[in-house]
Amino acid sequence: MFENLTDKFDRAFKVLKGQGQITEVNVAETLKEVRRALLDADVNFKIAKEFTNEVKEKALGSEVLTAVKPGQLLVKITQESLAELMGGENEEINIKGNPGIILMSGLQGSGKTTFSGKLANYLKTKKGKNPLLVACDVYRPAAIDQLHVVGEQIGVDVFSNREEKNPVAIAQQAIQHARSNGNNVVIIDTAGRLAVDEQMMTEIAAVKKAIDPTETLFVVDAMTGQDAVNTAKAFNDRLDFDGVVLTKLDGDTRGGAAISIKSVVNKPIKFIGTGEKMEAIDLFYPKRMADRILGMGDVVSLVEKAQEQYDEEKARKLHKKIAKNEFNFNDFLDQIQQIKKMGNMKDLMSMIPGMGKAVRNLDIDDDAFKGIEAIIHSMTPAERDNHKILNGSRRKRIAAGSGTSIQDVNKLIKQFEETRKMMHLMSNKKNMANLMRQMGNMKGMPGM
Repeated sequence: MFENLTDKFDRAFKVLKGQGQITEVNVAETLKEVRRALLDADVNFKIAKEFTNEVKEKALGSEVLTAVKPGQLLVKITQESLAELMGGENEEINIKGNPGIILMSGLQGSGKTTFSGKLANYLKTKKGKNPLLVACDVYRPAAIDQLHVVGEQIGVDVFSNREEKNPVAIAQQAIQHARSNGNNVVIIDTAGRLAVDEQMMTEIAAVKKAIDPTETLFVVDAMTGQDAVNTAKAFNDRLDFDGVVLTKLDGDTRGGAAISIKSVVNKPIKFIGTGEKMEAIDLFYPKRMADRILGMGDVVSLVEKAQEQYDEEKARKLHKKIAKNEFNFNDFLDQIQQIKKMGNMKDLMSMIPGMGKAVRNLDIDDDAFKGIEAIIHSMTPAERDNHKILNGSRRKRIAAGSGTSIQDVNKLIKQFEETRKMMHLMSNKKNMANLMRQMGNMKGMPGM
């Protein structure tokens, strides 16, 4: 996410490394590189210039404390200004009403239909709502089919009427259907075009006027840069939408749309899409995004993702099993499933401060656990419960059943045994005290 932009910011701030103080000369040199980085990210020239001028003004007016280096101070000022440029604070979606009505707008190919499903899944699983998805694209039967597939995938009802060709009528029928069937949120997926045109604008404006939504969202492909901002302005001029959704942030995103869209349309970015899975949806936090752009990671979001998968009762039972040294392959598989639910592995690792650059060129597949899962699934219930019975012939059978080698099976079992041993050791305070004491006694040994 924003890897090129992060690299260029990093190079820009190196200009100030080793400098004893902030001066107009060295700040100007650094901010010239910052402005160039923003322009390369497809940020509007006027916005980039105003941003760097503001940062320069703040930097030259700041006192550099002895404990803070000039480069660190400029990074801090840039981070705060970048967060402010992207909206400052997170803004919630408005789903009040009986039902709450969300109108989705955007161009064809922006990921609008997929995001409608993600939003429905988010409201169902995180907010306890009973959403209804509505297919109002009367031009593309495939769009209606796609929404039905998405709805089935997440267990959410979909309303469509293939005989009706008036999207206003379909939206009104859907709202009535929702009231009769206990759906407290209605998400209306409208038609998109390959470019902004008068027919589309007139149609979606008519839908909005007829249903008076509690929230109108504009969905835009983050990879389109400044074009996304221009399209957002055209839609906002006609629709006066409430918020922006940036999709495909897991792709080759330049960052221009995220940085400058709020400044141009004065509407907050409310959500971001970070992958194909229905769970790949995040609230947009400007401060956290600024941290990530500047290579500082995003620990808060990482912790939140972990907490979403945390089950207190499961954790308590697991702790008991670990303490009794009863942790088995079923428990191991369960932990893998929880990690996978947190999202894209590379994206998760990049949230750890300092890890973004380290994992950038690594090919971390979303199916990184595939081989491990295949091996565990090839075990019998008895083998998963007690790995000590895994003799040579059993390991050979498991390798054949999982499409892996005996070496892969042996390696996994060895790693599992070491992990199990360490977890048991750490669960017992007495064991930990003994371990620390042993490490203390080893200080006089060669190499220690």
